[in-house]
Amino acid sequence: MKRDIARELFRSYRSGLRKKKELPQEDRVDLNDPQQIGSILSEIVVARDWRKGIAEGNLFSDWREIVGNEIADHSTPITMYEGRLTIQTTSTAWSTQLRLMEGDLLRTIQKSAPGAVVETLSIIGPQAPSWKRGLRTIRGAQGPRDTFG
Repeated sequence: MKRDIARELFRSYRSGLRKKKELPQEDRVDLNDPQQIGSILSEIVVARDWRKGIAEGNLFSDWREIVGNEIADHSTPITMYEGRLTIQTTSTAWSTQLRLMEGDLLRTIQKSAPGAVVETLSIIGPQAPSWKRGLRTIRGAQGPRDTFG
């Protein structure tokens, strides 16, 4: 079952806001005065404690810059859950290669995305189709080898 990162982040922020008390906003000279949008967004990010979520989002969007072109061509980050970053590769060979250099890759990610808390990596290969369910399945069959028998 795949996890939806956006939905999980939304639920965590929504539940976190209910638990926390309201933080006092900085006193401005006049609230009706126009403000720069950057300062307003910065205030919102700090007040709602979104720094970690934004850092994790930047990790996904800046993947190519963080790991380099060659690795980014053959891998994509899938989920980030409780400090575990799951990376899916295009082949089992690339999966094995990234597992061999997992320590260096983890240090590079931690150095490049300081706000995201990445403690471990989970590297998986490409997903094969499931022959257990579908329109043309037979109970007790062996998959694609047993469709004409």
